[in-house]
Amino acid sequence: MTRLSGSCQADISYPIERCFAVAADVEHAPQWQRTLTALEVLERDSHGRPLVADTVNDARLRSIRCRVRFAYAPPHRVTWTMVSSEDLDGMDGGWELEAIGPDRTRVTYTLSVDPGPVGILARPLERAIRPIVMGHQAEELAREVAARG
Repeated sequence: MTRLSGSCQADISYPIERCFAVAADVEHAPQWQRTLTALEVLERDSHGRPLVADTVNDARLRSIRCRVRFAYAPPHRVTWTMVSSEDLDGMDGGWELEAIGPDRTRVTYTLSVDPGPVGILARPLERAIRPIVMGHQAEELAREVAARG
């Protein structure tokens, strides 16, 4: 099966630093990102941010468990790469943030997933994974930035 990739974008009426603070607060992302059901921090970087974490994602047919490594480039980027998983052959993604005015930020969420060789389950698995890959995470981030007032 080929790699599933996608992105979504939203313009948020808040400064880039505020949007970055929410995107970089990955430890609390399961509270507002509907497909990310759990995140357990295993290691932190020198700034106290999550560096390595175990995650659980709701892929409709089943839960997908992955260990991921985060990287931060304030205030423009938060990325993650899969370190290990029994459920996937690969995954990476991230948030790209662009200031489009003094109080406006364009956020783009990208995700690329390699579900591995799944044989006859390829089509049902692709239908289950595609909403996660092509989801509404950018809109969810916009709501969370506004909610944090």
